[in-house]
Amino acid sequence: MDSDYGRLADLPVTIDSVSTDRLERDTTSGFTRVTTVFSLSGPGPDGVVTGRGEDVTYETADHDALAESESESESRSGLSDLTGEYTIDSFSNRLAAIDLFSAGGPDREVFRNYRRWALESAALDLALRQAETDLATTLDRSADPLRFVASTRLGDPPTTDRVDSLREQVPGLEFKLDPTSDWDDPLVDELADTGAVRILDLKGHYEGTDVDAPADPELYERVLEAFPDAVIEDPALTEETRPLFADRDPDVRGRVSWDAPIHGVEDVEALPWEPSWLNIKPSRFGSLESLLETLAYCEERGVRCYGGGQFELGVGRGQLQLLASLYYPDSPNDVAPRAYNDPELVDELPASPLEPAAEPVGFRW
Repeated sequence: MDSDYGRLADLPVTIDSVSTDRLERDTTSGFTRVTTVFSLSGPGPDGVVTGRGEDVTYETADHDALAESESESESRSGLSDLTGEYTIDSFSNRLAAIDLFSAGGPDREVFRNYRRWALESAALDLALRQAETDLATTLDRSADPLRFVASTRLGDPPTTDRVDSLREQVPGLEFKLDPTSDWDDPLVDELADTGAVRILDLKGHYEGTDVDAPADPELYERVLEAFPDAVIEDPALTEETRPLFADRDPDVRGRVSWDAPIHGVEDVEALPWEPSWLNIKPSRFGSLESLLETLAYCEERGVRCYGGGQFELGVGRGQLQLLASLYYPDSPNDVAPRAYNDPELVDELPASPLEPAAEPVGFRW
């Protein structure tokens, strides 16, 4: 297969053991983030090597259930069944055939994709290490300096304090922000005056989560007018909000991006109009094949992509950064280094762009 997935599909990978590591950390969004890192180990050229991937499922209970099942003498998680000799493609097929939440179904079905992505990315990392190579070389792509934006909440009530502090410490820093109905005109004007807002995430496609944001036509109109150059992510199209995009300057639709609804090519094709932008979060796709098929679809049609983060605590963040570096390095990637998500700012924050590793190996940044 002369495709990016074709270049990976036949890579051999031998897995002798599977383990997990539960991570936990407070975030700037006021919640404690929990993730699980999967480690797949097997024989390498000079001994045992390990590939890693990160499960970014949002419900802490799902991570706790996995950790509990792994600690039992007879594991109920089924992870021990994953040992053996595979190709990347046959391992993916194996994951599709088993229940990765055997300790109890997830709170949301999309979390099945999140866990599968963690294991597929770990297997890819391991396969590349066993072959003594890296992802860029295997795909015949260059890892370029990575432009990133910082995503941050503005507090309650919202102010520009956090934005101001970050811009003072990192001059030239750009932002992805989540508008809410309590953004008044003075706040919007103050943010617009910075000239640093690149993405506004309206979060109109979440249901049953802590970040649900019902359609607010007044807010939509306010930010569309105040930020004429910003990408507008995930608007909810209702009878009241659709005219804001259908009846205005046609360039408005060209600024709309989609994130939460996108899990593969079929979802892209089902959008209300052909998109100009997509936020790519690999975990949503579940499989490497679906992710790379979608990226190829976007390249063929000129759809611009940017990377999206999910408060990764481990190896997952670097993997997002590497994918962005290979496919859309100049986009406003929401994959800032982890320090930007800490409640307390450290003394020295990395500035954009990030330089790729000089001697890369595996599926790591």
